[in-house]
Amino acid sequence: MSETIRLTAAQAMVKWLSVQMTEDGERFIEGMWAIFGHGNVAGIGEALHAYQDVFPTWRGQNEQTMGHAAIAYAKGKKRTRAHAVTSSIGPGSTNLVTAAALAHVNRLPVLIVAGDVFATRRPDPVLQQVEDFDDGTVSANDCFRPVSRYYDRISRPEHILSALPRALRVMTDPANCGPAVLAFCQDTQAEAYDYPVAFFEPRVWRIRRPAPDAGELARVAEMVKAAKNPVIIAGGGVVYSQAEDTLAEFASKHRIPVAETQAGKSSLAQSHPMSFGASGVDGSAAANAASQAADLVIGVGTRFQDFTTGSRTLFGAGAKLVSINTHGYDAAKHGAESLVADAKVALEMLSAALGDYKAEAPDADARADWLCAVDTYCARPEDQAALPTDGQVIGAVQRATGEDAVAMCAAGTMPGALKLLWKPSQGGYHMEYGYSCMGYEVAGAMGLKLARPEREVLCFVGDGSYMMANSELATAVMRRVPFTVILTDNRGYGCINRLQTMGCGGEPFNNMYVDCNVEVQPEIDYVAHAAAMGAHAVKAANTDQLEAEVKAARERDIPTVIVIDTVAKDFPGTGLETTAGEHGFFWDVAVPEVSDRQKQRDRFAEYLTQIASARLVN
Repeated sequence: MSETIRLTAAQAMVKWLSVQMTEDGERFIEGMWAIFGHGNVAGIGEALHAYQDVFPTWRGQNEQTMGHAAIAYAKGKKRTRAHAVTSSIGPGSTNLVTAAALAHVNRLPVLIVAGDVFATRRPDPVLQQVEDFDDGTVSANDCFRPVSRYYDRISRPEHILSALPRALRVMTDPANCGPAVLAFCQDTQAEAYDYPVAFFEPRVWRIRRPAPDAGELARVAEMVKAAKNPVIIAGGGVVYSQAEDTLAEFASKHRIPVAETQAGKSSLAQSHPMSFGASGVDGSAAANAASQAADLVIGVGTRFQDFTTGSRTLFGAGAKLVSINTHGYDAAKHGAESLVADAKVALEMLSAALGDYKAEAPDADARADWLCAVDTYCARPEDQAALPTDGQVIGAVQRATGEDAVAMCAAGTMPGALKLLWKPSQGGYHMEYGYSCMGYEVAGAMGLKLARPEREVLCFVGDGSYMMANSELATAVMRRVPFTVILTDNRGYGCINRLQTMGCGGEPFNNMYVDCNVEVQPEIDYVAHAAAMGAHAVKAANTDQLEAEVKAARERDIPTVIVIDTVAKDFPGTGLETTAGEHGFFWDVAVPEVSDRQKQRDRFAEYLTQIASARLVN
């Protein structure tokens, strides 16, 4: 008979997690974020206390933002390490559903251990229990099912013997990577079981690098050789494969310009001669011109999301598509020729197959013109008394930082502005734009700084996103995690206001405070608010002061929040805007077909013309 050790199910889970290792000798799951309630305090809480010397616990302020911090950490670590998050039953669990969705969309690993109802059902219904009148097996945690890559309900202590390895298998799989959710019944957490000692032997989790199928590789190589003007669309898969240098060598050797998605930006440093900037809706003139003229589009680690493709209108009707991706589901999108493989391995093998192939030289003048336009838009305002644009704010922050700076954001105007205007070094950009989740920014900045302590983290957030979720500032202060928040206040949802009025032909309504049905316009003191949570907070009157405050923030060991008022306009007078009010390319947001207003009817007529050129192949 094999040797056993008697533990509660929660103790066994924590003990097992503490010995799951990476190839570098680190724990794959570094520790667990926790807010305790009656669904997890007795079982998981006691277990985390018992093993706190080998498996740390961190307290947050909100389950969703703890999840965001964990996800940002995993993204900052390029999916080589992760965090876990535990919640109580009911609202604690459902608070985490948004974070799970964010991780799912972005293909990022996080382990969610959600408190659940009693497996015995003895005290049902318990406090905060959601009851289904027709299905006794349903709990609130079933909300996680559509946003999980792996889901399991732990209703017996021996379930963890299979559930935990399955969860980490998903989290370390480059093709299926995403959130793993364990709905852990609260009585089962505290139930004892004789576990095999062998279950707790340290295990090393290796992240595979699948090579491409020989036939697929040969077909793609022939397509590239036949192309005169190919373009590469670099996505997040380049970063997660750690293929940045490989991509740089591939692009240079074969003279192929590179455009970037939000997740792929900074896979090439901005200074690289083949870096043509952002693709699509929030794209550069140089990158979008190259994509429109391309006879072959090579996606590397991208989902070809609507922002990347201009809602399928960016690429010419005759252009062929190739998609290099670890998952066949993503690789086959848009009718592309699939090359299912790890990005680094695929680029290396494809380069060898191409030999001395070189595409026709890309338009270097277009790249130079675009960079010149960026410098113009980001230049220091001559009138420091006027409210700056978001681009002028970006320029001020860029001038105040060095090569180690990482700009991060998630929602509003800033993601598009940063994708277009921020000029990063390699790895100098972190954007959550798969889910574009308002409220990710502050918690994400903390998670990113925990993952990349050697780099300066600059969190750009609008007043709207800040109001949605800011409480992890207090956590960062408690843990002494320094980063800089640039809070741009345009007094409402300026991004959606522009989409409403310019993109969709509507009238200003319910986005800017001035257009809301309120009796008193709010005057929110963001400096006082951030300072009340312990952050160093200051108001910058202009971009010169902003530069100085960004430099000063580097000397602190707590978060710094710099508030600056901005004008709610989108790239005026730069030639970067379009008739849809965006600064790169068409974005398909449905326009009402029937309206009493001529402006709305005119916009619908334009909309019909724009969608007529969309590629409909799936």
